[in-house]
Amino acid sequence: MSTALTTYVDVAIVGAGPCGLAAAIAAIRGGLSVAVFDRGCIVHGIASYPTYMTFFSTAERIAIGGVPFLVATDKPTRRDALAYYRGVASMYDVPVRQYEAVESMRPVHLDPPAGAPMPTRAAQWLLRSVKRSGEVMETAAHAVIIATGYFGRPNLLQVPGESLPHVRHGYVEGHTAWREPVVIVGGGNSAVDAALDMYRAGGHVTMVHVGATLDNGVKPWVRPEIEARIHEGSIQAHYDSRVVAIEPDVVVVAGPNGELRVPATQVYTMTGYLPETGLLEAVGVPIEPGSGIPAHNPLTMATPVRGVYLAGVIASGLSANRIFIENGRDHGDTIVRHILF
Repeated sequence: MSTALTTYVDVAIVGAGPCGLAAAIAAIRGGLSVAVFDRGCIVHGIASYPTYMTFFSTAERIAIGGVPFLVATDKPTRRDALAYYRGVASMYDVPVRQYEAVESMRPVHLDPPAGAPMPTRAAQWLLRSVKRSGEVMETAAHAVIIATGYFGRPNLLQVPGESLPHVRHGYVEGHTAWREPVVIVGGGNSAVDAALDMYRAGGHVTMVHVGATLDNGVKPWVRPEIEARIHEGSIQAHYDSRVVAIEPDVVVVAGPNGELRVPATQVYTMTGYLPETGLLEAVGVPIEPGSGIPAHNPLTMATPVRGVYLAGVIASGLSANRIFIENGRDHGDTIVRHILF
């Protein structure tokens, strides 16, 4: 495993989701050189969404870089978004280093090579990243923006059997559920969408939720249908209930009436995600206990550690519903102003 020569940029961005791309575009428009890293593909989180997902937001509210997001329907689909963000990244020639995971970063002071037109600022950070091939790369940057999003670290149930091969945290589409007993854990939008899609595909669906009802945030145009399916018994639902164990063909559920053994050949734990704060913690950015919010100034998005910034949902800690694409997309402009002035 060899280490390549160190490359220099003004701004390194960890995460190539919509907010990371928007930050990169803001930096490019500000005359700064950038490198964008992602351990997966561009907008990997959206690529992992269910195949036929439709966004809650309208297209104009998730557009970035001043490029109109035009769709024929009221709200864009997953496929619309993937094509749009690829197009915007191509239009601005954003240097996205896909499938290259940033493993560590450390403070340095390195001047750019003699004669290099860019970057114009001395590097304050040295990032170590690894490609799929195993090749180790080093990138020196004046500033680092952490835009790692919210979909890399599942909020696990921590129960026996959760690592069995028929248990998944993500959901793609309902086809594989045809005539199969399926258990979906959760009561939010992801769980409801999965339950309805699998029911329509012919699956025998049971929902297990710790709450007394479905979450209040379930999309209003979806709630009537899921409630109707539950009321008529087409979809079974166990409220005030917890999964206590998962077996190869059964999910063990503890509820108000004691313990149940629910048949299941497929299990989907739609219980959300946790922010990835490892890089931030490693360089000394405090994480607020309870909320999980990394310390930062919301007026500049700067953390207390010099040259380290936040962009997107990572700034909301455990409350992912506080920051979306539509309000996180402006973080890049805020950060670039702070870097430049």
